Amino acid sequence: MAYTADPRVDLYIDALPEWQQAICREVRELVHAADPEVLETIKRTVRPYFVLEGNICALLAARDHINVFLYDGAIVPDPEGIITGGHDNETARTVAVRQGETINARALAAMFGQIIANNRAGGWRSLKRETS
Repeated sequence: MAYTADPRVDLYIDALPEWQQAICREVRELVHAADPEVLETIKRTVRPYFVLEGNICALLAARDHINVFLYDGAIVPDPEGIITGGHDNETARTVAVRQGETINARALAAMFGQIIANNRAGGWRSLKRETS
């Protein structure tokens, strides 16, 4: 897939162990495949973020896993149970991927697509207010 890679995101990923690089690159491909207008950047000094009319997700490497932070305000359905943390978080939930695990690409891509649609509809904060 063709997209404009931010060299700072490349630096972040390239500095990781190979297994973490592979996870980050797969997530990167999935989020860009969700919409050709997705942009990548660095926020909070070093963390890769993927944005389109708001945050979609961010990557954070930990010692034994990669956290994919989903900025969805906990309103995007998770029918396949891929969310591993932040179930009650008001802003973001996480999908932790450990060495040797396979990403549920179909489920994660669907969540990215819904987050993007929500961003285009005014963002999860606005959508939550409308349903409250």
